[in-house]
Amino acid sequence: MSVEPSMEVHLAGLTLSNPVMLLSGCAGFGEEWAHVEGFDFSKVGAICLKGTTLHPREGNPPPRVAETPSGMLNAIGLQNPGARHVAEVILPQVLRRPTRFIANIAGSTVEEYAEVARIFDDTGVSAIEINISCPNVKEGGVAFGSDPVMAARVVAAVRSATSKPIITKLSPNVTDIRVVARAVIDSGTDIISAVNTFMGMAVDWMKETPILGNIQGGLSGAAIKPAALLQVWRVYEVAGARGIPIIGQGGILSARDAIEFMLVGASAVGVGTALFQSPLVAEKIVAGIRDHLVAKKLDTPQRLTGTLKIPSA
Repeated sequence: MSVEPSMEVHLAGLTLSNPVMLLSGCAGFGEEWAHVEGFDFSKVGAICLKGTTLHPREGNPPPRVAETPSGMLNAIGLQNPGARHVAEVILPQVLRRPTRFIANIAGSTVEEYAEVARIFDDTGVSAIEINISCPNVKEGGVAFGSDPVMAARVVAAVRSATSKPIITKLSPNVTDIRVVARAVIDSGTDIISAVNTFMGMAVDWMKETPILGNIQGGLSGAAIKPAALLQVWRVYEVAGARGIPIIGQGGILSARDAIEFMLVGASAVGVGTALFQSPLVAEKIVAGIRDHLVAKKLDTPQRLTGTLKIPSA
């Protein structure tokens, strides 16, 4: 007799109808998806809104996107209309859609992160995701996520500014991601998302110039999946023991990819670059995960989390 699984997942105060979400930067502010033929908001677990700062930003100079083998580079530069505009103008329109919405916040100072968190704390978003890959203008431009002490300060400041579940999005551009994971857990994050993009660049060999206007950008897509899997596995070494759920991401194109991230420790997964190729891929991934659970006679996706079998020596 087959088991009819429940696709619902529970992530430290954040309940999703299924474990697949659309990632920040790839789903706009949500309402854009109302114009995608065949897209059903209720079929995705959540939508992470585009990264938002306290004040409006124009973003980086173009070109901002470059295709790479099995992936893409982006250097958008957090173009957004500012937190108050998002909270007062955009959110009232999108929150009526039948899914969870998660604010993604960014800043140049610890204080800015806290202020943006306060603004979204007064809205109907289900959680707040912290992008700690941003440069710290007070400390010479080094990314907050590269320094566990600064990452911890950001999380602590956001924790004091909101009662909503906090997701901290970790950067893979560090020596040991486990050190940063411990720091943000100790400072109060409820959930970890891993990982953000890997830094890279593209060169026009005929013109002998960088392709991106910002010179460097974030690499995403299938090309980064093996590296992202390893980073999620490492984060799970720290987070799993503390009961902190992980949203795994990095090159997920299929249900098989999503299941692999769950096996190494993820409780939910995020789909990003794949949406540019197949806007409806998230629904297919959800269906594929469900079919796998039925075949394995498992009653929930979270039965897969951290079940990777390591051969004994």
